[in-house]
Amino acid sequence: MDADPMSHGAPVFTRVHGGPDGAGVPMFDFSTNSHACGPCPAALAAVQQADAGRYPDAAYETLRRQLAAFHGVDAQRVLLAGSASEFIFRITALAVQRGATAVCLPPHSYGDYAQAAQAWKLPVVAQPAQAQLRWACDPSSPLGAAQPALGELLDPSALCVLDRAYEPLRLEGALALSDAALQAFWQLWTPNKALGLTGVRAAYVIAPSDAGDVVVQLDSLAPSWPVGAHGVAMLEAWTSPEVQTWLAASLATLHEWKARQIALCEVMGWTCLPSAANFFCARPLLPQGMSLAQLLDELRGQGIKLRDTMSFGLPGQVRLGVLAPAAQDALHNAWQHIIRKAT
Repeated sequence: MDADPMSHGAPVFTRVHGGPDGAGVPMFDFSTNSHACGPCPAALAAVQQADAGRYPDAAYETLRRQLAAFHGVDAQRVLLAGSASEFIFRITALAVQRGATAVCLPPHSYGDYAQAAQAWKLPVVAQPAQAQLRWACDPSSPLGAAQPALGELLDPSALCVLDRAYEPLRLEGALALSDAALQAFWQLWTPNKALGLTGVRAAYVIAPSDAGDVVVQLDSLAPSWPVGAHGVAMLEAWTSPEVQTWLAASLATLHEWKARQIALCEVMGWTCLPSAANFFCARPLLPQGMSLAQLLDELRGQGIKLRDTMSFGLPGQVRLGVLAPAAQDALHNAWQHIIRKAT
């Protein structure tokens, strides 16, 4: 999410995302964090077989029971969302309704947190103690790192949300929270990334164990049928042993591909930052006289897309999702071509 540094008052944000753009679908797309081993065959088959000729159950009773059993919680704690972004805007609206005067974000984070805050004229503050809505993400985006001092965010009087989009794609380490502390967060899950099905929009939330009527309030802010038939099919598949077995086995492949991709970037002279997830940030070595934007444009012209992290507050760097060796080699060859042309 970019802010116009020349604007006065509230920053002017534009939505910045990875993935297809005006030039179409990139041949080698490093700009998203979707699982490079996907789509998961069983989940894809479930989505393809979904009955789009009927409404889903408006209360999602069966799906909510399945998700609750998967996480070992009561079904009353499970909320469905159209996507992570939809829930981000919805819980921000709830925070304002409940009298919130500020929101606290991680230093570098997904832009929709700030976009939702701006839409509701909710100031962003640096100190969690000053905010009634507090965001966390672990592994974080864009860095793929652990968020420090997660437990210190918790406050019974605040809405504390832990975005767990990349937990299923964690390649090392573990969440540094006790189970008791974890159950005090609103946990936001978006399995489409881990399943390699980012085109299917569906998410769900595990409410804190003592959320009470706040769950009802959040549910009342949702439109009817926030998740369609294809999203229901994907989330149902997500809880199945077959899909979870595929995911667990695929992480070993991702780990190998990540090590290879980092090594290749370092051969190119790029400086890579540590990450626990299936993506990482790097500072590219730029040909003399070439800006990062120019390098990214040159690469895009060769069918390769990387994500500029300026919108995350990290100028001069890119975020790279881990892709298969063929894509990595294409990036290396394209960069070498640009270097040769520049000299």
